[in-house]
Amino acid sequence: MGDYPNIADHGLIGDLQTAALIDTNGTLDWFCAPRFDSPSIFGSLLDAERGGYCSVRPETDDYVSRQLYLPNTAILVTRFLTEEGVGELIDFMPVADGEATDRHRLVRMLRVVRGTMSFVAEVQPKFDYGRASHRIVPSDGSGAKFVSDDLTLTLHRVGDPVLHGTERAGHIERAGDGIRVTGSLNAGEMAGVMLETGGAEPTRIPLDEMNAMQLATTRFWRDWNNRSTYRGRWREMVDRSAITLKLMTYAPTGALVAAPTAGLPEQVGGERNWDYRYTWIRDASFSVYALLGLGYTEEAEAFVGWLMDRVHESVGKGSGPLKIMYRVDGSSDLVEESLEGFAGYRGSRPVRIGNGAADQLQLDIYGEAMDSIHLADTHGLELPHVGWTQISDMLDWVCDNWDQPDEGIWETRGGKQNFTYGRFMCWVALDRGIRLAQSRGRPAPILRWREQRDAIYEEIMKDGWDAERGAFVQHQGTDVLDASLLVMPLMGFVAPRDPMWLSTLAAMDTELVSDSLVYRYNPSASPDGLRGSEGTFTLCTFWYVDALARSGYLEEAQLTFEKMLTYANHLGLFAEEIGLTGEQLGNFPQAFSHLSLINAAVNLDYQLDHGSGFVDPVLSKGRKAR
Repeated sequence: MGDYPNIADHGLIGDLQTAALIDTNGTLDWFCAPRFDSPSIFGSLLDAERGGYCSVRPETDDYVSRQLYLPNTAILVTRFLTEEGVGELIDFMPVADGEATDRHRLVRMLRVVRGTMSFVAEVQPKFDYGRASHRIVPSDGSGAKFVSDDLTLTLHRVGDPVLHGTERAGHIERAGDGIRVTGSLNAGEMAGVMLETGGAEPTRIPLDEMNAMQLATTRFWRDWNNRSTYRGRWREMVDRSAITLKLMTYAPTGALVAAPTAGLPEQVGGERNWDYRYTWIRDASFSVYALLGLGYTEEAEAFVGWLMDRVHESVGKGSGPLKIMYRVDGSSDLVEESLEGFAGYRGSRPVRIGNGAADQLQLDIYGEAMDSIHLADTHGLELPHVGWTQISDMLDWVCDNWDQPDEGIWETRGGKQNFTYGRFMCWVALDRGIRLAQSRGRPAPILRWREQRDAIYEEIMKDGWDAERGAFVQHQGTDVLDASLLVMPLMGFVAPRDPMWLSTLAAMDTELVSDSLVYRYNPSASPDGLRGSEGTFTLCTFWYVDALARSGYLEEAQLTFEKMLTYANHLGLFAEEIGLTGEQLGNFPQAFSHLSLINAAVNLDYQLDHGSGFVDPVLSKGRKAR
């Protein structure tokens, strides 16, 4: 098994159509093109030997590295500190905002800021998850092309050759199926390359042109960040989370991927290794609250437009009008397969691409979708007539099907159950539909919707409540707790100081909470069809913060939030889960983790100033604060 960095030892860069991960040693070990969900070009994060990589590092092993973002940008700086000198590797992708394109550029510039540094760089692409061969087409001093059957990666050199006397500072040679560059730079000198997909011919890019490209990228991110209306506590973490969500948004459609990676394990060596490079209705719907809470109305509008297109298509068939996830372009071919040739991150197999959960029935997505649509409507993003007609048809389907067993929010593969979360989110779907119809005077079978909404409420209070446990439980016929129910007071299903809710919260404190970190559920008590265990779920911890604050435990909520921030990586990024010793687990970075951080921060900040449970004015645009 080759050498694998920690999952947390990475920064993310991107151009709003795809993204790349770069570790603290300067290795680009994950990059797919031309989209997030395309096959990998560099994938050594999942197979150190066969995955492919692009590395830049000091020639000596005796160095210390540090990593940071240029403030308020997605430009990553990896600093190398050696006895001879200090160098900085600057990585960024010029923004590809607008129409979908096959052209994506990734810039890697090394400059020495003190002393002298000898370096070695390698470009070793492995196309199509290492399954496709390629040939190298060199160019006279300008770079080279790596050509496979389906994709070409071009290596451009940046700037004029750096000369030390009569000698060039860098030497290029073939290294297997790739290229190696070695050399030395003195303080003030710079060298670099640009990797480009789309079939361009190699060229030497003037340094002034590259500087202008970096300046334009810096300006884009800072202008975007400055649009945020948030001025509260933890602003640096909130801003970084917002930029991270933006990096995971596919600009041509407005769709947000759950993560830019696939196959990273929830337990190292285990089988819980999923492909998250798709758009979940659930995750992206929750992002609307986060985006509007920061003033990013355009992004929220773009996603709601994407969502309404999926409602219009109604391709779910057996899973209802909606599928639970789609590709970023809205297509739904997510056939799951295993990459048999990939070793997996530290031996974690199988390495899955595609996602077999796409055809599951998960009833909760209708509540999350309707909550985001209702929220958008209150902020001036009103539905047209055709959109309302489609929503009305979807809610009629919810009326007919809410009492079916489903696979639940956690996409378990242990069989369908009457999950409480799915039931209560169907209540949310009908409740938000009723509110929209009444506030906008839209035609709707309100009496039927209200009847079914109330029936769901009565069933949950009867069958979703375990009197002996004194808690709402995961599904009918069990006493297992489930952290997804932390959303109940957030969605208005139960009052945050209702004795039934406070009792549920106390039970979760005892069973699911470990030093402020929250598990989704106990797999041994509620088998989910998979072997092994998992870490605490970052999303659930931020939900817990919000639930504590609304229920009157503001001090506990603030302490829990502050402790949770200590689990972020060196750049403020979170994976899906936190392991027993604080390590990041699962796909990275995770949209769910960052959008829930934003929501918890915004709501907690307001309550600390105005009182527990007082959150309505947080999203007060277009309506009166109470």
